[in-house]
Amino acid sequence: MASISEAYERFSFNVAVAKMRELTNALDELDAQNPQESGIYKEGVTTLTQLLAPMLPHIAEEMWQALGHKNLLVETPWPKADPALLVENTVTIAVQVNGKLRATITLPRDMHASDVEAAALADEGVKRALDNKAPKKVIVVPNRIVNVVVG
Repeated sequence: MASISEAYERFSFNVAVAKMRELTNALDELDAQNPQESGIYKEGVTTLTQLLAPMLPHIAEEMWQALGHKNLLVETPWPKADPALLVENTVTIAVQVNGKLRATITLPRDMHASDVEAAALADEGVKRALDNKAPKKVIVVPNRIVNVVVG
């Protein structure tokens, strides 16, 4: 939602449409009949309707009424993103061996460097690239990349 609002502000409408498509794909993965997911689904569709309004005002207004709202969509405030929810808990880290990408690993954000190194060296692609050789040096750039140098 935050990225769609930013795209609108920059007049990057193609980006806004792409982000809304990502949202519809995420909503499609939910089971609207499941009691645990139905609230999330309804909130997602409601937010999507609000985000569509600047580009498709008439269709969005019809969708808003179909969702059971009595007031006009144009009179509702723009949805606000919760900054706490925008922080990713995981990061995808590239692992290079002698400058060549050998793996990507997904780990918790801000993981200790020694744990990142251990996870990188445990990856099968990295093990193959090492070919039973001990690494000469391992450089960990937090949340970004691991470079393994083999002598």
